[in-house]
Amino acid sequence: MSVRELVVLGTASQVPTRHRNHNGYLLRWDGTGILFDPGEGTQRQMLRAGVAAHDLNRICVTHFHGDHSLGLAGVIQRINLDQVPHPVTAHYPASGQHFFERLRYATAYRETVKLAEAPVVADGPLAVTDTYTLEARRLSHPVESYGYRLVEPDGRRLLPERLAAHGIKGPDVGRLQREGVLDGAFGGVTLEDVSEVRRGQRFAFVMDTRLCDGVHALAEGADMLVIESTFLDEDARLAADHGHLTAGQAAAVARDAGVRHLVLTHFSQRYADPAEFERQARAAGFTGELSIAQDLMRVPVPKR
Repeated sequence: MSVRELVVLGTASQVPTRHRNHNGYLLRWDGTGILFDPGEGTQRQMLRAGVAAHDLNRICVTHFHGDHSLGLAGVIQRINLDQVPHPVTAHYPASGQHFFERLRYATAYRETVKLAEAPVVADGPLAVTDTYTLEARRLSHPVESYGYRLVEPDGRRLLPERLAAHGIKGPDVGRLQREGVLDGAFGGVTLEDVSEVRRGQRFAFVMDTRLCDGVHALAEGADMLVIESTFLDEDARLAADHGHLTAGQAAAVARDAGVRHLVLTHFSQRYADPAEFERQARAAGFTGELSIAQDLMRVPVPKR
């Protein structure tokens, strides 16, 4: 059975707290696992969340600040220790290649797994698979940073009333889906004649950034948007100075982009009441599903 869900491994910003680990997010997408921004302690959080190294197919790092990347060393070594049997690909800003190499080879260990390095050099597609296209967009932060977006290919949804009108039923339905056309007694009925476009699902991951074109491009039409909201709105000046978003700014992006499920995360340790992030997000006019991320939370991607 295919599963599409976000497993939250950590939600703190620069400084972890008693209740919030450094960043870490696993997206389960059917049979694929994509680990985003493994901060310090991610390997232990994976254990607590029931996530194994074998679950990982890709690692996506937005930028090389420690709370988003210090866990790379442990995760990469665990992939090798557990001898993950499939290829694992790492994406990260190309300008941080030296940081990636230092983390990959931080200590001595035996390499048993081929880890492919696929650094991000510009906006655009990074990988195309049968179930998604992975894209990147440049963000606005003091160091080079990229957000990521998964787009499922559009499909077709069969319409029972149109099938009935053409007298198509039983095994002929499956044949039409496989071959795209039914000739003979059906008079050349095509799949398009009896179906409509079913838009593919979209997932967006936006970390440390000010408001910029990349934020809006990543969020556009997303079924789920995971986005930083380091500061509350009253600290908007501080957020801009340090290259971050507020809860209200993140929610306004989601509102304007038509996001279905908004996940706010990456909270500064200065705030004691997580509920205030929800209040400010709602005050910004976002009316869709809203989650204030907590460590070890699981959030299903909205159904089509």
